[in-house]
Amino acid sequence: MTETRPTAPLAYSRRAVMGGALAAGTLFSIGAHAAAGLPPGLFTLGVASGDPEPESVILWTRLAPQPMAPDGGMTSAPVDLRWEVSEDERFSRIVRSGVARAEARWGHSVHVEAGGLRPGRAYFYRFIAGGEASPVGRTRTAPARGAAVDRLRLCFASCQKYEVGFYAAWRHVVEEDPDLILFLGDYIYEGAPNKKDAVRLHRNPEPMDLAGYRVRYATYKLDPLLQAAHHAAPWALTWDDHEVANDYAGALDQGNGDPAAFLRRRAAAYQAYYEHQPLRARPPRGADMRLYRTLDWGSLAQFQIVDDRQYRGPHACQPEGLIEAHQPYHSRIGNCADLYTPYRTMLGAAQERWLDERLGKSAAQWNLLTQQTLMRQTVQHYEDGAAEYSADNWSGYPAARDRIFRRWAEAGTSNPLALGGDIHAFAAADIRNPDRPDDAPIAAEFVGGSITSLRPDPDFKRLAATNGLAFAENDVRGYGRIDIDARGAAVTYRGLADARREDSGIADIARFSLEAGKPGLHVESVG
Repeated sequence: MTETRPTAPLAYSRRAVMGGALAAGTLFSIGAHAAAGLPPGLFTLGVASGDPEPESVILWTRLAPQPMAPDGGMTSAPVDLRWEVSEDERFSRIVRSGVARAEARWGHSVHVEAGGLRPGRAYFYRFIAGGEASPVGRTRTAPARGAAVDRLRLCFASCQKYEVGFYAAWRHVVEEDPDLILFLGDYIYEGAPNKKDAVRLHRNPEPMDLAGYRVRYATYKLDPLLQAAHHAAPWALTWDDHEVANDYAGALDQGNGDPAAFLRRRAAAYQAYYEHQPLRARPPRGADMRLYRTLDWGSLAQFQIVDDRQYRGPHACQPEGLIEAHQPYHSRIGNCADLYTPYRTMLGAAQERWLDERLGKSAAQWNLLTQQTLMRQTVQHYEDGAAEYSADNWSGYPAARDRIFRRWAEAGTSNPLALGGDIHAFAAADIRNPDRPDDAPIAAEFVGGSITSLRPDPDFKRLAATNGLAFAENDVRGYGRIDIDARGAAVTYRGLADARREDSGIADIARFSLEAGKPGLHVESVG
C-alpha cells in the first residue's frame, strides 16, 4: 500500500500557527502539586517537535515565565507537565497523553518521546502545567519503515543571526506547509551585541557559561516567527560553530586558547543547545554530545545528519607554533602539505565509520547528506599564481570530503545529495568522483542561503564558474525547498525582498530539477 502525505489544514497553518496559541488562556490542571506556586506565563518560549519516526516524535518545551533570567524565573523544584497528542486541533480526539517532569538541572526543559502513534500522520500536541496550556503545535510522524511514499516536501535553512535581520523567511516556510524542516547550523550567534548592520541587538554579553547561553537562546526563541515555524512542522537539526564559538575546531577555539577552558565553554553551550531543541539525542555528558544520526522517510529518503564541528581536526596550513602561542588561526590558507594529508578529518574516525556503514546499507531511493557547509572545492587564484582556500569548510579538509564522495561511488548509494548552509549564500553544484573527475556527476549539492546572515564577498559570484558552481547568489537571503518523489526532485531557492523587514515578500530566485537514477542537477530557471 502506498502511504500518502497527510493533507495539512491550511486554516491551522496560517491562523493558529501564526497566532501562536490556539488554546492559550484555557485553564487546565494536573493536580495541586503541579500548579502550586507556579507563576503565569510558563510557555513563553513556545513548543516544538522533532526527529519523527514512524511510531513516535519528540515533543519539546521549556518552562520560562521570565525567559531572560538564567533560570527562566523558575525555582529549583521540579514541575510535572501533562502532554497530549490529538488527531484534531481542538483536542476532542486525544490519542496519547502522559506526564513529563521538568527539572531545574536541564533548565526546566522537557523532551517527550510521544510513542504509539500511527505512521505518516499529522497530529497536534500541547503541554499543560499550573492551570495553563501551551501553544498548540502541529507535527507529523514519518511513514512506516520501507513503505512506498508518494512525495516529500522539506524546507532547509541555516544562519539566522538575530541582529542583522528579522525572521520573515520563517513566515514563508510555514506557508510552504513542509513535512519536515531541516536546520543546518548557526541557530544562535554567540557574539557580543554589535550595532553594525543591526536591526535589533542581542540582549546579553557574549555567553561563556550556561547562564549566558540560556539567555541567548531565549532571545531567539522569543521571536514569534521562529516560534511559528516550530509550531508548524517537525524539525531535524544539526549545529555548526556559532552555537558555541566562531570557527571552533574540536577542542580549539578561534584564538587557539586553552583547550581545557574552551571545553568548559563547549559543555555549557552543548547543554543549552540540548535544553532548547526537540532532539531525540541523549543529553550531553560534559563537552560531549552525539548528534549524528539517520532519519528515514519510508523507502523514499534517508537523511544522514552529521556533525562536522565536534570531532574535526585543527585547521590546516597554520604557521608553526600558532596553537602553542595561542594566536588566532588563519582563515584563508594556501597550498601546504598538511592540507592534503589523508588522516585529516572533519567528522572524526568513529563518525566516518558510522557514515560509511549507513551509506552502504541504505535502501532509500534518495540519500540526503545533511551537513553544515559547502562541499565543493572553492579557490581564489591570484595573478602571481597563488591559490587560497577557506580553512574552515570542506575546502580545508579535502581528503575527508573525498572519502565521502568515494564512498558514494563504491557503495552505489542511490541518488545522493548534499545539503548545506554556513556560507551565507545560495550555491548549487554537481559532485564528481575525485578519482574520475571527467566522468558524469555522481551527486549534486545545494546550499540554501541564510535566514538573515550576510556575506559581503564580491568574489563569490564572480568566481562561481571557475569554482564549478552551477549557481551562486550571496546578495539575497532565504531558504531552500525540496519536493521529492520516486521519479525525481525539484529544488527551489526562495529569496526575500528585504530580510530587514518582518513583512518582507519572497520570490523564487532559482529552480533545479533532478532525475532519479541520473545524478547531476539541471538548472530550470534563474531569477
